[in-house]
Amino acid sequence: MPGRGTRSACAFCIHNAGRSQMGAAFLTHLAADHVEVRSAGSAPADTVNPAVVEAMKEVGIDISTQKPKVLTPEAVQSSDVVITMGCGDTCPVFPGKRYLDWQLDDPAGQGVDAVRPIRDQIEQRVRGLLAELGIPATV
Repeated sequence: MPGRGTRSACAFCIHNAGRSQMGAAFLTHLAADHVEVRSAGSAPADTVNPAVVEAMKEVGIDISTQKPKVLTPEAVQSSDVVITMGCGDTCPVFPGKRYLDWQLDDPAGQGVDAVRPIRDQIEQRVRGLLAELGIPATV
């Protein structure tokens, strides 16, 4: 449960196997316990993209045990910031939430060489979001 002053954020993409997994991992890694993080997809895959797991491992973040999860209205409703990454109209909209739509290439079917620039863009955007929220990145 988040403590006083803790923010909550959720990252969504279609399969919850690539972009949103990386976004959630960077939020968790960089914000420590200052952000409660959720991640889900509108049509979750069976597993996280292996190239995404490898690309994140390269920057010292292990997401090998993560599993794609289904997007629920409750996950969105309980978040302060909602980051969509290609799920479009399937993400529920609730008044009073801050929505960010990050247009990023989909790493599905891509090798680790193609995933690295997507990973790096996500890290930059997460760092920018944390700065906007006044949350110092831990690393």
